[in-house]
Amino acid sequence: MKYRALIVAFLALCLGVITACSDGSAVASDRKQLTYDEILGTGIANTCPQISEFTRGTIPIEANKSYSVLDMCLEPQEYFVKEEPKSKRQEAEFIPSKLLTRETTSLEQISGTISVANDGTLTFKEEEGIDFQPITVQMPGGEQHPFFFTIKKLVGSTEPGFTAINSSVDFEGQFNVPSYRGAGFLDPKGRGVYTGYDNAVALPANADNAKLARANVKQTESGTGTISLQVTKVDGESGEIAGVFESIQPSDTDLGARDSVDIKIRGTFYARVAPTA
Repeated sequence: MKYRALIVAFLALCLGVITACSDGSAVASDRKQLTYDEILGTGIANTCPQISEFTRGTIPIEANKSYSVLDMCLEPQEYFVKEEPKSKRQEAEFIPSKLLTRETTSLEQISGTISVANDGTLTFKEEEGIDFQPITVQMPGGEQHPFFFTIKKLVGSTEPGFTAINSSVDFEGQFNVPSYRGAGFLDPKGRGVYTGYDNAVALPANADNAKLARANVKQTESGTGTISLQVTKVDGESGEIAGVFESIQPSDTDLGARDSVDIKIRGTFYARVAPTA
């Protein structure tokens, strides 16, 4: 009798632990079930929704029709900075870099459309949302590179032959990269695009020096980035898709004062696909 009571107590304890653990993970994976105070300071707000690893469904599509992309979210997880070779025999390579920005790196609430061509080519066009985040990374040597993580005006297409959205879909395309600084920004010497000084006040005699022209003449230049959105999980019932992405885009130029470097970003993405009303 004593052993039976001991075994019953042990099984009850194990069942309670398993239930508590499973409930905790379920709540943590769905931000909508959490309050503001439960999310504050945890970093959960910077993560994208997840789909079960075992989800391998499809979303049927029809030619000459368009579909809405809703609640798209991109969560960057790895950063690389392209370093030029020190000799001609070497090739440029991307160096893993450390993130300096706090938990405000993800893009979310992005919407767009997917159109289907006659040959089965899918084209995704980004329209609006929280589609940019200023981020700074640091290379192993200590050099820091700010950049504007974004997918503004992305137009990405797949190969032809698709009759459904499945785990073989891979959108590849280009997007616009706005200037990291706005036209009203003033540098430490008070120079800007449409406001501030024309040159460094402490060096009036060298105002027209060609070597200082890039630093004096400010420009809000836009760049172009490339991205690959590879779908790996599809939930046909809910219309949810998820996968991984890799993008390459230019860094900040300090309003044209210096050359940009290429930044490679890798991470995960999530979105919902629904027929256009």
